Amino acid sequence: MSFPKNFFWGGSSSSAQVEGGYDCDGKGLTIWDVRPLNPGCCSFHYASDFYHHYKEDIALMGEMGFKMFRFSISWARILPNGEGELNQAGLDFYKNVFHECHKHGIEPLVTIFHFDLPLALQQKYGNWNDCRMGDAYVNYCRILFENFKDDVHYWLTYNEQNMLIYYGAVDMVGGTMKLQNMNDLYNQAHKQLVAQAKAIHLCHELCPNAMIGPAPNITTAYPANNDPINYLAALNNDDLRNNFYLDALVYGHYPASLNHYFEQNGIHIDVQEGDFECMRTCHPDFIGFNCYGNDTVEHCDYYPLDLSELEHGDNRSMSYLQKLSEKPGIVKTVNNDKFLQGEDGHRFDPYCIRVTARRLTDRYHLPLIITENGYGRPDTLETDGTVHDSYRIEHLRETIRQMSIGIDEGAMLIGYCPWSAIDLVSTREGISKRYGFIYVDRDEDDEKAKQAEMKRYRKDSFYWYKKVIASNGNDLD
Repeated sequence: MSFPKNFFWGGSSSSAQVEGGYDCDGKGLTIWDVRPLNPGCCSFHYASDFYHHYKEDIALMGEMGFKMFRFSISWARILPNGEGELNQAGLDFYKNVFHECHKHGIEPLVTIFHFDLPLALQQKYGNWNDCRMGDAYVNYCRILFENFKDDVHYWLTYNEQNMLIYYGAVDMVGGTMKLQNMNDLYNQAHKQLVAQAKAIHLCHELCPNAMIGPAPNITTAYPANNDPINYLAALNNDDLRNNFYLDALVYGHYPASLNHYFEQNGIHIDVQEGDFECMRTCHPDFIGFNCYGNDTVEHCDYYPLDLSELEHGDNRSMSYLQKLSEKPGIVKTVNNDKFLQGEDGHRFDPYCIRVTARRLTDRYHLPLIITENGYGRPDTLETDGTVHDSYRIEHLRETIRQMSIGIDEGAMLIGYCPWSAIDLVSTREGISKRYGFIYVDRDEDDEKAKQAEMKRYRKDSFYWYKKVIASNGNDLD
């Protein structure tokens, strides 16, 4: 078993969750700067202060041997109002980040949009159902391509667009925590996909030496048992959760299996002339995909779904996400006791990446980069500055082992950027749920974080991953 010679080993982050500096050097506010917080969780205002520590952080990534660093650009740091006047300080910041990456032999993999919509755009246009939001996104892409065409060779259009829709009946990312109309949601999805297709066309025009692709959260559904109706439910769930978003950008159409589901839920997508042609001809160069685990599903008949109990609820509970993944007429998720049980008691599925990478290869025949995967939990900083995270090593070891087998079986994997390179603020669980190879010394108290040194410490997984990279995935002990 072996990884390709030039395999992109690396790690991931996002601007809102790692940068901090929310009010520095002309940056505008984003929807994440004003969103309601779960009790006991910090805001995203200071995050891990990558904005002031980027040289140190990238040097540590270089020490690990990173070949690629996946991160996002904050739209509001470039365009404080989402459109209009440029913020030169924002452009300069990212130029400096790219310079540091290249200095350490690290290829930037840049996500154009990772959830943190400029607040001014939401206040002006409401949501993506207003076509002007898509126009603003494409204009933002043009600015990035024109300014960074010599710095960036790998672009991602949009992080986890499918999650905004699949789990979007309750708006957890936009910050409102209100119920959303299903018809509106899927029309937003369509407009977002058309905007991404336009961005891909634009990248190919302005950056002929660059590659660009989407970055949805992709898994593969497992049928709960050998009942054929549950196998069909798994196929339909993959179409709704996964294939809807990739088929559009690769083939220029949506899976036909979803027509009945849309009819049951009163969903009518308002397709404008030229939309599907734009998507059909955009030709992504690769697919980035986030993959944390699979859904085990069984068929359920259609019934009206009441999600009112979730509105304004605490979304940290797994039962919350399980309720949102309930899709009457297609599937409901069930527990799976076949997953491995880790040393700390958590269950995880190391096979998910192998299964999903093979499925994506067979369906799309495009190179694949895993843009997120990992294990988050509280870590303990010992008095001697060490962090012993063997549970994370265990999780990543078994996942990488299955990746290697998948490559031998034909999966077109060319890179692995687990979440996350350094500790950052989790979308729902603050800084206490840590994913990084590098520990950031701060807690949930924003007032303390404002003045904190935020010293960095290498975790045990830092040294382990360094060994994995040096051996090109051969030494997993």
